[in-house]
Amino acid sequence: MTKKAFTFLLGLLFLTETAVFFFLLFRMPDIAQDVIGINDVLQSVRADWDTMEKHENPTDLDYVVLDREGAVLFRTRTGLSENMNQALLCGDGILDVEVDGSVMGRVIIHNDIPRRLQAGYRSSALGLGILMLAQWILCVILFFCLNRILLRPFQKLKDFAGHIARGNLDIPLEMDRRNLFGAFTESFDLMRSELKKARKAEAKAAADKKELVAKLSHDIRTPLASIKAVSEVGIALADSRRPDYREKGAQAYETDRLLQGARQNYEQILRKADQINALVTELFTATLEELQRLPVICSDLESRELKSLLENADYLHRGTVPSVPDCLLHGDRLRLQQVFDNLFSNSYKYAGTKIDICAYRSGPCLSVSIEDYGGGVSPDDLPLLKEKFRRGSNAAGIEGAGLGLYISDFFLREMQGYLTLENGRHGLKATVTIPLSGSLP
Repeated sequence: MTKKAFTFLLGLLFLTETAVFFFLLFRMPDIAQDVIGINDVLQSVRADWDTMEKHENPTDLDYVVLDREGAVLFRTRTGLSENMNQALLCGDGILDVEVDGSVMGRVIIHNDIPRRLQAGYRSSALGLGILMLAQWILCVILFFCLNRILLRPFQKLKDFAGHIARGNLDIPLEMDRRNLFGAFTESFDLMRSELKKARKAEAKAAADKKELVAKLSHDIRTPLASIKAVSEVGIALADSRRPDYREKGAQAYETDRLLQGARQNYEQILRKADQINALVTELFTATLEELQRLPVICSDLESRELKSLLENADYLHRGTVPSVPDCLLHGDRLRLQQVFDNLFSNSYKYAGTKIDICAYRSGPCLSVSIEDYGGGVSPDDLPLLKEKFRRGSNAAGIEGAGLGLYISDFFLREMQGYLTLENGRHGLKATVTIPLSGSLP
């Protein structure tokens, strides 16, 4: 339903309700008796007075015919007033029946005004009920329309923001240009694209920096090795040319003094060369040690929260999240989310198949295994997958820095858990083991 059509229906319903309200407010109920019908009844009774047993009602009015003594001569139906007292109490009409100028009896005309009023009230209530039902239906339609054009897009934006906050920039934001927020969501997705480009540029710059540091360290270490070699040769020559004091006398002492000074200078050069080598090594490893600065703050975590973590990580719904045994875990919820995000992202990237997920207790720990159907990796690659900047032989042509599994392993070790990688029955099987709260020393 379009916005114009929906607005028109709401306006029409409002006008109809307003019209019905004023109609009922100023409506005068018809409480007048049917004078013509009463006159027809009276004339018919007079004509049939001597043969009342054959009398027939010429109208749709209900009435009772009494003689002078109050005996009932005719009634249209039961349940009507059959004496004067009842007629007065019910507000019925009482008419004398005169035949040849003499009052022969009376006709009690049943008062049907309450029935007509009740019928009018019922019809009014039915009309209002129909209008209220139509209003409820329109309200339900309005709710679903608002859910489609407002609530659902905001929920998508919330999920999208969650992925952005976790650093997952590979999931695009679905856009509907017909939606009220079409341009708004498009701007958000452009932001994601720009952030992804910036992250790739940052990763490339970091890789270039590491490459530059490695190159410089190699270039610096090469002349350092030459300097150290020359210094060691100089020390050896100084030791080998020490004079014979018994043959050369005072001149030997002077030569020995000069050689000792040269030897000390060579030793000083060696010490400085070792110092420079240590500084270069420290510079080379400084970029790698930045990863150790990521904080891991552990607390008690209910195991049922793992279900939502797994569902958030498996955004392509390649696996079925199982039931998780009830227990209390020792871990960092944010870092566990990053671990599962990395594992599912790797499965999407390198396998692209369905995923088997299993959660079970293993001693003082809870284990969650995630296995894809990608055939696994080479046995030679398995021990290397958790190292920095190391990737399997099947990663050729696929973007990545080789840090996801290293960071995941680092986070779990900080929680005093561990990450196990092995080839399962169908593909690579990653098992996340988290310690139970209270099981740690």
